[in-house]
Amino acid sequence: MSGTHVDAQERRGRTRWPMFAAIVALPGLVLAGLMALVVMWVVADDPPRSGPDTVACPDALHFGGAELPDGAEVVGSCKTQGFQDIHYSATFRMPRADVPDWLRQTYPDAPAPGTQFCGGVDVDLCLDLDAPGGHPDAGAHAVQVRVEYEDADTALVRFAAFTM
Repeated sequence: MSGTHVDAQERRGRTRWPMFAAIVALPGLVLAGLMALVVMWVVADDPPRSGPDTVACPDALHFGGAELPDGAEVVGSCKTQGFQDIHYSATFRMPRADVPDWLRQTYPDAPAPGTQFCGGVDVDLCLDLDAPGGHPDAGAHAVQVRVEYEDADTALVRFAAFTM
């Protein structure tokens, strides 16, 4: 009878090894899969960008449904960055007197620009828009325009357009 009992234990022990081996191998397979994904991402032709990258200023404004105003002088370089959400930014100087007309012509359905709650002590005028419209192929979901009056004739405009 003891011989039968040993045979039953050996059979049960043998049948558990494949399950044990699978449980032990699973973390290794998951790790190998993650490593394969990392390798594919690194060798991909166009890996996701995080930026910031320099972009042509007309492209940055176009993304937000705007055009660089007449008489504007770009300050620095315009930037883009992002992976899932894209963010474009541009900074330029323009004649102070032309700012309200440029905003009205660019975003005719927008509310009037504000002077309160602009998010900075140096900001004199601001406009925040959801779904800015503008160009038919503009890609921004939102636009922020911040204007600082530098002197009686000049305004510094910080323009940002982004997806959410």
